[in-house]
Parts: sequence; structure tokens; C-alpha cells
Amino acid sequence: MLVVDLQDKLMTRMTDRDRVVSNVVGLIRGARLLSVPVWATEQYPQGLGPTVPEVAALIPERPAKTTFHCCAVPQLLEQLYGRHVRHVTLVGIEAHVCVAQTALELLDMGFRVQVAADAVTSRRKLDWEFALRRLEHAGAVVSTTESVLFEWTESADRPEFKAISELVKSLDRRETA
Repeated sequence: MLVVDLQDKLMTRMTDRDRVVSNVVGLIRGARLLSVPVWATEQYPQGLGPTVPEVAALIPERPAKTTFHCCAVPQLLEQLYGRHVRHVTLVGIEAHVCVAQTALELLDMGFRVQVAADAVTSRRKLDWEFALRRLEHAGAVVSTTESVLFEWTESADRPEFKAISELVKSLDRRETA
């Protein structure tokens, strides 16, 4: 999973900040339970500041970038290729810029890409909506946080299933609160 530029200075401008951050944190926690590798990037942190504290506490290493897509970050590609990762789940901001460009680059490089629609956002809903349409048309799978967590889990027989199920329930409670 790759958390794209979830930086506090930009997130203050997002109307759905709390929901997106909660879902990203839930996905990070689920990924850790299931041994799914997680990476994060920051777009020009000197100007846009650090990653939101809730995520920064969970992912201390967040390479900086100035390109909009994340594929120009050498250590990220080294990790993806070194671990033989073929499927990348994207979350973060902004859906129509850095998330979209990263997804398109990864697709061009032969990766399977999934975007958790409720864990990405843009300042404007129209940009978010068309980014997801564009990515789906390009071959990315557009999904949700809950779908991603259960896809990673694969089976109710898996020992982590109960913990993942509880995590999903906790996200549901936040969504309805």
C-alpha cells in the first residue's frame, strides 16, 4: 500500500479530512496485521509541511518528492521491485493529481493498481469523481477501505480475520458518528 502525500497543510482544505484520515489509518493498521508492506511519500514538504500526525506516527519514513507521481522516488521502486510487489493499493491526496499520476505510471509499468475511493480525496468533489472515473477507465480497480481489508484477508479462516473484522466495525462506528 502506498500513502500518497497525506500532508496536513493540504488536508485542512479537504471537507472529508477526518473520514479519509480514519480510513487511511485503518488500512495501515490492517496492512500491518496482515504483513502487507506500506510506504508513504510527501510532496515538497518544505512548502506543504509534514504528513498528518496520525499517519506520520505509523510511517516514520516518508521520502520527499517534487514530481507529482511517486514513481520518481527511487527507494519506492526499489522496494516494490525488491519485494516482487505486483499489486499496489493507493490512498492519499489529491485524487486528480498525485494519486492519479502515480496510478497511471504504475499501470504503465505493469503493476495492478487499486484505489480506495473513501481513502483518497481532492479539494473539489468534481476532481475526485473524475479522477476515479479516469483511473477505472485506465485499468485501475476502484474499491473501498472495507473491500481492500477483506481482499487482503482473503478468508474467514485466516487467524487475523477477527482483528480485521473488529477494525472494520470501528471504522463503521466513526463513519456513522
